[in-house]
Amino acid sequence: MHTFTAIFLAALIITVLTRTWLATRHIRYILAHRDRVPENFSSQIKLEIHQKAADYTCAKTRLGYVSLSVETALLLIFTLGGGLNALAAFWSDWLSDPLVHGMALIISAALLMSVVEIPVSYYRTFVIEQQFGFNKMTPRMYFVDLVKRIALGVLLGVPLLFGILWLMEKMGSYWWFYAWLAWMGFNLVVLAIFPTWIAPIFNKFTPLEDAALKERIEQLMRKCGFKSSGLFVMDGSRRSNHGNAYFTGFGKTKRIVFFDTLLSRLDITEIEAVLAHELGHFKRHHVIKRIAWTFAMSLIFLWALGYLMQQPWFYQGLGVSVSSVPSTAMALLLFFLVMPTFTFLFQPLASLYSRKHEFEADKYAADNASAPHLIHALIKLYKDNASTLTPDPLHSAFYDSHPPAAMRIARLENLAHN
Repeated sequence: MHTFTAIFLAALIITVLTRTWLATRHIRYILAHRDRVPENFSSQIKLEIHQKAADYTCAKTRLGYVSLSVETALLLIFTLGGGLNALAAFWSDWLSDPLVHGMALIISAALLMSVVEIPVSYYRTFVIEQQFGFNKMTPRMYFVDLVKRIALGVLLGVPLLFGILWLMEKMGSYWWFYAWLAWMGFNLVVLAIFPTWIAPIFNKFTPLEDAALKERIEQLMRKCGFKSSGLFVMDGSRRSNHGNAYFTGFGKTKRIVFFDTLLSRLDITEIEAVLAHELGHFKRHHVIKRIAWTFAMSLIFLWALGYLMQQPWFYQGLGVSVSSVPSTAMALLLFFLVMPTFTFLFQPLASLYSRKHEFEADKYAADNASAPHLIHALIKLYKDNASTLTPDPLHSAFYDSHPPAAMRIARLENLAHN
């Protein structure tokens, strides 16, 4: 066995076993606490609501076993199983230009992965979400959205892919730096056009009409020094009963968006507190910091790819013969297929960084709105979204970008008393 093959298989086994172990821990922990509401929430959340959240979370986690099995099987089929070799050989019979061949290879692999994932996604939407009263989608709407996402991916992704592959082919040993610049530019453009060009493809956005709420929000925005292109309500209830709020965009395209489901469940003071939390992300420069972090990591990954694509063992160890590599596209595809296997154990670091930002945004909301009102809003959202109050701590450390409910509420209560 090739040395890198053994390393890859070892990393894959560790990742799969760790993810399986974490999911099993999570289910067992939630079920162990299913029959009793945590003391801090017992006066506000009924036992049947707590049990619904436990059952909903366990159902989603169990489906994760299937997703993991499908992901792992597909990865092994594409690499050591010879799937990428077969795709490359198929396109070689039709396409001779290395750049066009490389694009066909990557696009066809991406489409195959998307098709394989559809049954799991469909089951999640029309069985689990339906069973717990969240799904509002029809099968027709589901597949229309799927077609829209594919079309959008083609419209935006194909030019980007062509540009990256062209840079890899033409810019010499430092192609990875030029590709990084192109990647940064692409992301900033998408961030800028998302609110006005991309999001409306999937949802309807209407200006906020509640005069009292609008005035309250505008006062908060003036207090926080936040300028946006408008306050909008999104028809989230067309697809789901889940509620949320966010601000999006970049520069002059910034806008604040409320799910209509959120507005129907929270009162004015609670909505103000939730918005103050979102504004806290802006005022504490979290968006800029996350963009900078993403760009820094992408530079490191592209540099690593620049090194690996020159190493025959990288291809051979993953089941691809060097002689069959038609272009740099194979290196790019292999790298992004196997990278999650080697980086999974570092995931808690990203979660920890995100949680730090959430705590900072909560403090900003407590300082500029009201900690008690944010607590009330969060508890309503936990109830309405069936978010478990008792996640397994280790599972949460790997997967949850937000702090566990008990920890978050405890910090807000401490802020309210200070």
